[in-house]
Amino acid sequence: MGRAVRSLERGLDHVVWAVRDIAAASAFLENIGFTLTPLARHPWGTVNRLVQLNGFFFELLSVGDETLIPNAGEGAFSFGAFNRDFLEQREGGSMLVVESSDPKEDKQTFEKAGLPSFKPFSFERIAKSPDGSERKVAFDLTFTRDERAPDIGFFTCHHRFPTNFWQPKFQKHPNSVTEISAVVIVVDEPAEHHIFFSTFTGIRETRTTSLGIEISTPRGDIDLLTPAGYRALYGGEAADASGISPSIAAIRMIVEDRDTLEAYLRDAGIRFYRSQAGVVVPASGCFGLSLIFD
Repeated sequence: MGRAVRSLERGLDHVVWAVRDIAAASAFLENIGFTLTPLARHPWGTVNRLVQLNGFFFELLSVGDETLIPNAGEGAFSFGAFNRDFLEQREGGSMLVVESSDPKEDKQTFEKAGLPSFKPFSFERIAKSPDGSERKVAFDLTFTRDERAPDIGFFTCHHRFPTNFWQPKFQKHPNSVTEISAVVIVVDEPAEHHIFFSTFTGIRETRTTSLGIEISTPRGDIDLLTPAGYRALYGGEAADASGISPSIAAIRMIVEDRDTLEAYLRDAGIRFYRSQAGVVVPASGCFGLSLIFD
């Protein structure tokens, strides 16, 4: 499917979910009813499998060959090194990515706002379709950084061959999950991150609540919640096991049939519970990232 970007506003593109054992994490997701893409290898030493939703995906990522990972050079960002270092500390959501229609404009926007910027980074690879055929996919990545959230990576992603990347069969999940609802980030003081996220997403109007700040993008929300607000909505068991703040704490997804979803969780022997905001699979039993189903 194609992408539509509204003005300069950037919708959610994907979350990088860093795990130490990609085979175990893949089996976990398949057992709870997700369809995953085949394993892919990056030339810079990482490997991934994807869960595609309706225009958003999460990227299950691990280190495949540490000897191939380049260190960050002057003015350059190393995707592999960032995730390698992240995994030395913990598993979970390592990077938040928004869509891009113009990488050069993204970089100029970040620089104009005084945000860190890095050398342009583009790559392409061959991906396998559900029928086994091969197709080219290519991406332009524009990295930046929130100085107050050093343990989270941020970049925009421009898909050069979107129809090759988005495959309807990969977007059909037996557990009835269909699309992204929100990415939940826990921060001690949401207001301190407001300017960064406004620039990063291109969203000027946000909603402030007693629990934090809600940013509605063209594809899904970003919820910046205080630790207390996060626990109030999703329960203490959903808290990031590492106790690190700021951190990407959860992905919220929309499900068509909650009974079907819960049947998959029960059959897989997965710990879950219902909160006021949906069905919660807590991070403590979910490779460092809570999954919440609306």
